[in-house]
Amino acid sequence: MVGMADTARQELHRGVIEEFRANGGKVGGQFASMDLLLLTTTGARTGKSRTWPLAYLRDGERLVVFGANGGRPNRPGWYHNLVADPAASVEVGDENWTVVAEVASGAERQRLWAGVVAMAPFVADFQAKVPWEIPIVVLSRAE
Repeated sequence: MVGMADTARQELHRGVIEEFRANGGKVGGQFASMDLLLLTTTGARTGKSRTWPLAYLRDGERLVVFGANGGRPNRPGWYHNLVADPAASVEVGDENWTVVAEVASGAERQRLWAGVVAMAPFVADFQAKVPWEIPIVVLSRAE
């Protein structure tokens, strides 16, 4: 997806979201071997809901996502949205719930980063392409 035009990437995301919802969270193609969730955030500038398909890993009851943005020069829009408003919702399989996002730092970030790279080794290549640290975001079920 690196080098893909924004409109093509948005169309790919729409297709993944539709397939995810139609198949209880399962998708094929390049994402068939990954655990995906759908993250819905509130746009920091627009205030509109935006849904993003993201690879994730579990950390106990928490879900962990990473803002690699395919190695592009900027952090992903969903990350900026969560920094502005950490309330969001997730869909995993055919379940959905409200979450609160927190950007991991320090030793926790390092521990989670190791898990991300073990799950998706290509993320290390993305990190090598960008001058900023790829954010690791923890999604905890809202009380």
